[in-house]
This record gives sequence, C-alpha cells and structure tokens, in this order.
Amino acid sequence: MLNFAIDALIFDVDGTLAETEELHRICFNRAFAEAGLPWSWSVAQYRRLLTTTGGRERILRWIEEVEPERAARLAGPEDPFVRALHARKTELYAEGVRAGEVALCPGIPELLAQARALGIRLAIATTTSRANVEALLDAHPTALPREWFATMVCGEDTVRKKPDPEVYRIALARLGVGPVRALAVEDSKNGVLAAKGAGLAVVAIPSLYTRGDDLGPFDLLLASAAELIPLIGR
Repeated sequence: MLNFAIDALIFDVDGTLAETEELHRICFNRAFAEAGLPWSWSVAQYRRLLTTTGGRERILRWIEEVEPERAARLAGPEDPFVRALHARKTELYAEGVRAGEVALCPGIPELLAQARALGIRLAIATTTSRANVEALLDAHPTALPREWFATMVCGEDTVRKKPDPEVYRIALARLGVGPVRALAVEDSKNGVLAAKGAGLAVVAIPSLYTRGDDLGPFDLLLASAAELIPLIGR
C-alpha cells in the first residue's frame, strides 16, 4: 500500500506504457537513410541521445555534434529541415507500431484494468507526439482503450519538454486533481524530475534504455508495473 489514497495515475509513454524506444531508434535511422543522410544511430548512441528530451531536439543535438557547420545554419528544433525529418520518422514509427512492432511493458494491461476497477482515473503525460501515442493505442485497443484515459497531454500541448514539469501541471489541471492525490509512473530521470517538479509522487520502473541509469528523486523503484498493482488498493 502507498501512504495516500490515489485518485489518478499519470503515465509516461515511451518506456513506461510500452518498450517503444528501439523502434524509435530504427525509424530515426530509416528516415535518415530515406533523406540520403550518412547517419545511423547505434543502440549506445541512442541511449546517450535519450538524455535530451524530444525527437526534434535529439536530431538537432546530433547535427551539432557531427555536422556543426550545418547546425549553425539551422533555426533550432523548429527549423523546417529538422521538422520534416522528424515528421517522416513519426510516420515510419506509426506504421511500425500499427504493424505490431511494439509490445506493452510487463504488467501494464493488468495495472490499468485494476486501476479502472478501483475507480482511479488514468492519464497520459508525455512530450512525444500525439500521433505516436494514438498509434500505440490503435495497436492495442483491448489493453489501452482510448476512453480509459481521462486526458492525454502530448508534445503538441506543451512549450517545454521534460524535465520541465509543464506536461504534468497541464495533466493535473485537466484532471482537476491535486498533486498529493495523484501518482506518476516514469522510466527516466527527466520524467521523474518533471513529475516531482509538479509536486507528484513518482514510481520509477526502468525500461530497456534506462536500466542501470540514475533515475533521479523517485519515491519508489519497481521492476515492473505488475509490482504496483497491490500497492494502489485503498
């Protein structure tokens, strides 16, 4: 049991609801190849780039590292070149998700069903694109019915990326729930910092790409979402 009653569970998406990051990496590389760019991110390189939140921001960071002259000509993450590259990657990712290339994280279907049975409201707070989230929900309509989520705050709804707490503050406002009555579920340090910055308690569940990392000031560390199920009862 947690030491407070939970009215809402707020979930990150990538690495929390589903192990999506490997498909993201593959689709970044597919987009680079289509554009005739000589870039290909390895697992180790992508793991390092994940410390920067946001796909466009990751692309820009990479360009700054490998082609600083090109980077100097770009107008930040909103530059048309960066936006077009990221938009194509998003299309490829959605195709991959809908084709069944992404599995839900262990225990997620059971946790969501139990929360619903207990009357706990569900929400998503992510700075990934809405298209990515919708593709995941479309691929898992039984385990992740859209109507189960009271609100979904996505990258298009925010100005600032995690670790800024904006995405969680918006989610709480939409839910009409105070931070002391909600619990965030995250897999990364940036996500944990964002949730804590909004005043939330945070359960950290490491993912494939964050296992072994410093996950920041979480309140509880678990190995899987299944371990959270007996703790949300009230």
